[in-house]
Amino acid sequence: MNKKLKFALFGNVYQERKSAAVQKFFAIASERNADIVIPEQFFLFLRDNLKINIPKCEVIKDDNFTADFAICMGGDGTFLDVASRVGNKEIPIVGINTGRLGFLASFAPEQIEAAIEDLYKGNFTIEKRSVLHLSCDEMDLADYPFALNEVAISKHDISSMISIHTSINDEYLTTYQADGLIIGTPTGSTAYSLSVGGPIIVPQSNTISLTPVAPHSLNMRPIVLTDNSEITLRVESRSKRFLISLDGRSASYPENIHLRIRKAPYMVNVVVRPEQSFFSTLRKKMMWGADKRG
Repeated sequence: MNKKLKFALFGNVYQERKSAAVQKFFAIASERNADIVIPEQFFLFLRDNLKINIPKCEVIKDDNFTADFAICMGGDGTFLDVASRVGNKEIPIVGINTGRLGFLASFAPEQIEAAIEDLYKGNFTIEKRSVLHLSCDEMDLADYPFALNEVAISKHDISSMISIHTSINDEYLTTYQADGLIIGTPTGSTAYSLSVGGPIIVPQSNTISLTPVAPHSLNMRPIVLTDNSEITLRVESRSKRFLISLDGRSASYPENIHLRIRKAPYMVNVVVRPEQSFFSTLRKKMMWGADKRG
């Protein structure tokens, strides 16, 4: 007899090509008599836009839910959103890549049946990914002040660069004169940070990276810290404001507030195939090390 599992199904409301994958998931979950939880916005998209016949499920309007696994249908942006909604619940996330790169997703749409089968059999590995927590001495910041990929500090407009006064564990490091600064986890090292010259970092390395964006000085290079470090920032800007982005969720704040960034007290659990490795994913999805000259 199959054990009873409960799945929370997430996806964005922009990709109609996920229709076949979602229908396949519903068929498998129904056959297994699994319980299903779906956020209201995604439920309405599936019902009204994709005209999918949805089996009996629990529709939720907030992030107050429980599940054995969170099924993420989409790309890396969707995965980051699901990670924020799972938060500290420690629910393992199963990424089904219906987006483009899908670096964080371990499974292709055609692997859904095998993936669900492996969940029931316990034939999977869970990788724990560190998360960053942002706080401010002067005010409350974002509703969800956590980031799986990065906290990015950016100039507010297209005019002049900003000055980012940076300390590590209360010791002055430097003042970055730049368009911005990316404080990244190992998971985020293959995202925004990589695009501006940051290092690729193995997920379980227990580190935090600082990567400047378009620094004014050529000797301002990325630096990698241990993840028990506390990073303190104070930003000065001619426009008197700057932007903070947590995994792409951006908001404007006044200059000279004191920001503190440290490792969060919880980690995000990601389901991966037993045969999957970080290095094989680099080679396959990012063409890392590929030489097309031959």
